[in-house]
Amino acid sequence: MSTDLLARVEAGGLMAAPRSLVALLSGGRDSVCVLDLAVRTRGPGAVVAVHVDYGLRPGSHEDADFCASLCERLEVELVTERPVRVEGPGNLQAWARDLRYSAAARLAEGRDATIVTGHTADDQVETILYRLASSPSRRALLGMKERDGRLARPLLGTTRAEVTAYVEERGLGWREDPTNAEEAYARNRVRHGLVPELEAIHPAAVANVLRTAALLRDEAEILDRLVADELDGSLGASRGRIAHARFAELSPALRRLVLQRLADAAAGRPVPGAARFAEQVAGLTRGGSRLDLGDGVRAVLEGGVLRAERDA
Repeated sequence: MSTDLLARVEAGGLMAAPRSLVALLSGGRDSVCVLDLAVRTRGPGAVVAVHVDYGLRPGSHEDADFCASLCERLEVELVTERPVRVEGPGNLQAWARDLRYSAAARLAEGRDATIVTGHTADDQVETILYRLASSPSRRALLGMKERDGRLARPLLGTTRAEVTAYVEERGLGWREDPTNAEEAYARNRVRHGLVPELEAIHPAAVANVLRTAALLRDEAEILDRLVADELDGSLGASRGRIAHARFAELSPALRRLVLQRLADAAAGRPVPGAARFAEQVAGLTRGGSRLDLGDGVRAVLEGGVLRAERDA
């Protein structure tokens, strides 16, 4: 098993030279697996691990101690951060996620490295189902990308069961996060409730979700090219804006995609639901018109040209 998985990861090329690797290490089996594969693929000198000890639950220091012991065993440099969260409203999981990715990004930027995570095929299914329920966007069905800028997910085609078998065979051990069993978190309810129910309906449910997402990603590449062609061709290779008259002529589906692209580019991140305003934007009739697209982004029509901009 360990040899097979190593060969698959090496063939995928997501951890290949010349960039060094920054591995997110929580101490859970998935992150332990990807760290060990990184070391076997590139050697310990090309890898640095980053662990964030949030200190939010009893035993978190034991996770940090395990990560330190593992990295010493693998001869890998470990960077541990211990942030302090200011009390107040906000999504705790989102705060923790943003923090660890920011820590990894700082390391990767300084080293010109690729960030690798332990996301598995099971995580992909759970992400798609969660987004499908919570997001009014086709992006929900596309799932996570194997490569997204500096970020790479070498295990995205590997099941959690395969990861478990690998870590056990390698004798690496891992830490269990007790919060992964708490039903207070929506993602846990998807994992422990929704996914088993779908598998009870059809034993190939998980495989079918993954296959559908893969097909949609292939089709999304074609759609993305159509959108790029419109933004390149309307005003002479000027992405980020389009002649309003041309925008109004587009088919409703392509119009939504173009508006979503404009909004995302203006914000520098996805703007959920911006596409639903496409018909209203097509109906703008005077120069200087503005329409709020949500998330601090607005469509602007000036001189017959449509663009999107972020609020100052």
